Amino acid sequence: MLDTTRTPKRSFYHHFNDKEDFALQVLDTYMSQVHAGIDARLRHTDRPPLTRVRDFFEMTQKSYREKGYMGCLIGGLGQELSSVSDVFREKISQCFSEIASEMAICLKEARQLGELPKDTNVQEMAERLVDCWEGAALRSRLQRTPASLNSMLDFYFLAVTGVRQRQDAS
Repeated sequence: MLDTTRTPKRSFYHHFNDKEDFALQVLDTYMSQVHAGIDARLRHTDRPPLTRVRDFFEMTQKSYREKGYMGCLIGGLGQELSSVSDVFREKISQCFSEIASEMAICLKEARQLGELPKDTNVQEMAERLVDCWEGAALRSRLQRTPASLNSMLDFYFLAVTGVRQRQDAS
């Protein structure tokens, strides 16, 4: 990367301790965008909770398309770096946990409103939703198409609610 941008190493290390520090800061920046998306979609109580969850993922997918990446930066970096750095592996795990915890709040509201069965473990459901999303994001990135993300959302929400909730066919 430094060669491509013709940036001397001393400039890079002036701003970052090392490559791991750089990657961790990239993740922090990305997570601030994820949290902005969570605020924009999951916390707007004027819409039903399951609709808000789907809206969050559809907004995320739109962001992927706009950036030309068709996948999750967290997942991509995690696949590349988690096997070489425990610090990085733990950071990636923390990022996914934060997202799942925010989802669980919305899913808990859905359970309270009767949109989900009363015995639903919303934290586990949220974690599986993030897991499924990450797998679909990998496939979408490989295929350079949103088809896997769309299919995953349709399958997940149909299984959870028995109703297709898709608002946007893009």
